[in-house]
Amino acid sequence: MPKVKSTSGKKHRSNPEWLRRHITDPYVRQAVVKGYRSRAAFKLSEIDDKLRLLRPGAVVVDLGSAPGSWTQVVRERLMDKERNLRGRIIALDILPMDPLPDVTFIEGDIREEAVGAQLAQALEGEKVDLVLSDMAPNLSGIPAADAARSSHLAEIAIDFALEHLDPKGAVLLKAFQGSGFSQLVEQLKRAFVTVSVRKPAASRAESAETYLLGQGLKRQ
Repeated sequence: MPKVKSTSGKKHRSNPEWLRRHITDPYVRQAVVKGYRSRAAFKLSEIDDKLRLLRPGAVVVDLGSAPGSWTQVVRERLMDKERNLRGRIIALDILPMDPLPDVTFIEGDIREEAVGAQLAQALEGEKVDLVLSDMAPNLSGIPAADAARSSHLAEIAIDFALEHLDPKGAVLLKAFQGSGFSQLVEQLKRAFVTVSVRKPAASRAESAETYLLGQGLKRQ
């Protein structure tokens, strides 16, 4: 099985060019100002600003949640005018994540049966309105192998969504352009009424990273 890493990432942090780019990155600076745990928060924020996937009352599952920046955005957007959470948030990651108010966090590998059962139990029979997945593998530097590992994690997120989503729900998952990408798109098209590709500005232009969105389950 491919190893899964937190979306915070630790690769290249000793690289001077990476450090320079990180320090001067406007999204990193904004994340500090706004109290987000990583710049990844702005990827979800931008997508949601356009599509309004996150609405008070929703049940949201965040896969690959650590360090928690996407979960922070979800929590903000499920708040009502009185700043009370409306809805439910369940986050899961193979790595630890510092607690967030109103969030149920499960530490474990979703590929393990016991962890999957724990996640299903946490839902208490409720259908999910939005499945988020920012899961990514530890990269080996071998493009074909890394693409396969990434696709495998995306498929896991899709399988979870198909089992637990409300018929009108949606799944938003990380994917990488390259080998296996078109197959992921086709897999989503077989299951969802609407499928689109999203590349938020906070996702660096030189990166193969992108996001796939499936909305509305087709009748099986």
